Amino acid sequence: MGIDITRHHVKKGGRTAPKSEDPYLLLLVKLYRFLARRTDASFNKVILHLIIQVGTVTDDIRLTTVPKLSIAALRFTQAAKERILAAGGEVLTLDQLALRAPTGSNTVLLRGVKTAREAYKHFGMGPHKHKKPYTISKGRKFEQGRGRRKSKGFKV
Repeated sequence: MGIDITRHHVKKGGRTAPKSEDPYLLLLVKLYRFLARRTDASFNKVILHLIIQVGTVTDDIRLTTVPKLSIAALRFTQAAKERILAAGGEVLTLDQLALRAPTGSNTVLLRGVKTAREAYKHFGMGPHKHKKPYTISKGRKFEQGRGRRKSKGFKV
């Protein structure tokens, strides 16, 4: 028996359980753990992972017309809930979704744009990548001064 050099002392990234102590959330995790184990559908495994980090459904004024949809999420803002119901849709909790579609049939998983986050602008740093640097100060003598003054790396 040898030691796995590449995966030695490597922790699993991301959460495996919710940080919240909300009993409703813990029951949801227990429900979807059961469904992920007992059904062949990969949908439940994805939902189980999302329960740990699923966000609130909020109202978007850029969307002028809301289609008739059945939407399931942990939380809804009041304005979003009113617009969905006014369009003839329904607002479901994730446990209601589990009763309606235990294997995830006739469901579509939606998520927001990953690149919309401010943190994304910093990813993939390197020369000629034009990525946003993490700076402590933003004055003329600091990161912006590179290339403009000799004391800050170089002067063009």
